[in-house]
Amino acid sequence: MREVVFARRGSGWLPQVIRANGALELTLAAGADANHEPRTFTVPIGEAHLAVIREDLARHLLLWSAFLPLCDAAGIGGGLDEEAAVALLDPVLLSAPTDVDALFRRIRWDRSRLVAHGADIDLLERGQVCAAMRGASEQPDERRAQEHQAARRRAERAVVLGPLDAGILRFTGQYLHGATVPRRLPDAVDPALLPQVMGVIGTAEQACAGMRIGLDPRRGNRATDKRDWERMTATVDAAVRRAYPELVADAVRSVSFLMCSEAADRSRTAPAADDEAADDHPGGDDSARKTALSFTDDKGGEQTWLRGGPRTASAAFWDFVADRSAGDNEVFTIEDEERGEGIQLLFYADSIARITTVRPGEAGSAPQYRVEYRLVDGIGGYRTLVGAFVRGGCAALDQHGPWTSDVAEFERSRRRRDDR
Repeated sequence: MREVVFARRGSGWLPQVIRANGALELTLAAGADANHEPRTFTVPIGEAHLAVIREDLARHLLLWSAFLPLCDAAGIGGGLDEEAAVALLDPVLLSAPTDVDALFRRIRWDRSRLVAHGADIDLLERGQVCAAMRGASEQPDERRAQEHQAARRRAERAVVLGPLDAGILRFTGQYLHGATVPRRLPDAVDPALLPQVMGVIGTAEQACAGMRIGLDPRRGNRATDKRDWERMTATVDAAVRRAYPELVADAVRSVSFLMCSEAADRSRTAPAADDEAADDHPGGDDSARKTALSFTDDKGGEQTWLRGGPRTASAAFWDFVADRSAGDNEVFTIEDEERGEGIQLLFYADSIARITTVRPGEAGSAPQYRVEYRLVDGIGGYRTLVGAFVRGGCAALDQHGPWTSDVAEFERSRRRRDDR
């Protein structure tokens, strides 16, 4: 039979004292099992320990802080080191404050739980854990603990934030963690500081005005062009550093991350770009514009596009790529069977081949093809070439050379590029 003997109302996570089969136990939920559910651990205690836990919130919290690393060490399925846990009871609950402070200088303990429950951070830093917990509260402030953890991570990197740095990180929602997707949170900033923060944001907006981050269907339906992202990042970083040289790197990175994220979101929600809309390929034979094309990949996928449908050939092809491209599926082909020509996009090698039928197969003989290669500079280069082919066939690709049919020379060029 189990009954709860003592539990504090402020937090459901604080260890409780139960009586099981007549014996007192401290029970706490900590760590996680293989299903990411909290694990429950128990430690046998005595009546003297219960009396202190019941009357002294600070000692209760300190014991919890000392137990948590033992729970973490148990992992997802291991047992709690009960001997080590029991050995902490008297030193934490029954010893003099100076002895408790000395103990906490020797053992591992969970700082964030103490900070969440109101510990004086300066006293904690000086090793005076008992004095630090004099103003402890049953009700935790998780935000306080998270901000303290973020400050410690920055301190480990020797990063010291000024007021404007902190204001920018709060505005973008990245004060606690730099990997958080940034957004605009003006209410999170001190109103007196907000105009300065908006000045930095305005500088960034002006620097990247007119720039865009396109989508990269080679990496899925929502992936963005890495080169566009890097180009915008460099532009914003340079402008902000020039105007505000006192800002730390974390703040500058946060601003450029915000600009890039917003630009990427605009691309994801905007209508798909039509690579065939403008006559960007002078020299192409307009009569060669495709009426029927087949798209294939390296995994047996196939799709037919017919003129007059709801999507242009380019848009339909890039949708096909976005749906099927993967680490083991990086070769895509567009073929015009009627004209006996096509292009093969070799994403793994950042290159493309154009294939033209020199002589069709006759009387059982195999057809002869001319295959020419060229390197491609990013997804933008691929879009240009696909649009040119769809508009004017292989002839329209002449101006997008150089092309070579010498496979050995092409491979040497590719290795030279990759080595740069």
